[in-house]
Parts: sequence; structure tokens; C-alpha cells
Amino acid sequence: MKLWVGLGNPGPQHARQRHNIGFMALDAIAARNHFSPWRSRFRGQVADGTIAGERILALKPETWMNDSGASVQQAAHFHRLPPESICVFHDELDLPPGKVRVKKGGGAAGHNGLRSIDRALGAQDYWRVRLGIGHPGQKERVTGHVLGDFAKEDSAWLERLLEAVAEAAPLLAEGRAEAFMNRVAALTQPGP
Repeated sequence: MKLWVGLGNPGPQHARQRHNIGFMALDAIAARNHFSPWRSRFRGQVADGTIAGERILALKPETWMNDSGASVQQAAHFHRLPPESICVFHDELDLPPGKVRVKKGGGAAGHNGLRSIDRALGAQDYWRVRLGIGHPGQKERVTGHVLGDFAKEDSAWLERLLEAVAEAAPLLAEGRAEAFMNRVAALTQPGP
């Protein structure tokens, strides 16, 4: 079993915020792969299904971004999952909008959700799917940027990205991170 975690903040008022792109990615994956309905568990919402022969538990923590680790730790502990079986989908300021990078381990790079997971798991060697939202250009504008809603002009690339992540998910489930990134990149190329 693998635990796929989407990071975000709970509540409809946060649903379209850039910080919630992790929730959006998990929703797209669960819908495309016919996961079970979302239900409350582990201080979050969970759905499960199978992708490429792998059982996947999708988790959207409802503990608020800064305490995401509490939810992730409960699910990981209950299912006795090591960090390398966990994959976290999160917003990434340091990537241009619509770009995706996958990596195993590393620091939190100022991301409070990742910092909370690092503390809760006592480890950093879980997988991360970094979903680019772009940087606002000035450090003092970062909070407003990540907590702001996606603009109307973001809709085209955002929808393409979420569809691509969902379509390429079998490659990620198989542990083929490079192939996953390549497939997402190919699917998100602007059309003619």
C-alpha cells in the first residue's frame, strides 16, 4: 500500500487557493481512477483505490496546512507505512506555474506543510510531487500569493496540469518518477 497525501487547507473558502493545489491533484487522481467516496479518517478525508496494481490510500489532511503532519502520521502509523511509501503533493513557489518535479527527500524549503510532516514522521525521505505555482517576485508577497485564489487566466494551465497528473498517475504508482514527470510535461504542452 502507498499513502498519497495532498496538502491544502480545509473549507470551501480555501478550495481555489494556490496553497490547495495538492488537494486538487488528489481529487483529480481519485476521480479519474474511480476511488471510493471520500470519508473522514485520520483527521482528514480519505479515499482509496488501485492504480497500476498498487493499492493507494489518498489523504487530504483537515488539520490545516501547518499541522498536516498530525494527519499523515496517524495514517502512516495505522497502516505501518515507512516514509518511502508516502508521496506528498504540494504547491511549489520555486517552479513556474504548471511545471512538476518529483523528488525523494530533501528539506521543507520554507513550506509549513512539509515542515510539519518532517516533524511528525521524524524523517524526510518520503516522496514529494512539487506542483509549480510560480513566485510573486517579492518575498513579502509570498503569503498573499499562496493564500490567494488562482486567477481566471490560470484556469487553462491548471486544468491541463491536473488532468495530466491524473493521467500519468500509474507511472508514479509504479515508482517511475522520471517517466511520470516526462508524461506530465508532454501532456501539458500547449496545443497548436
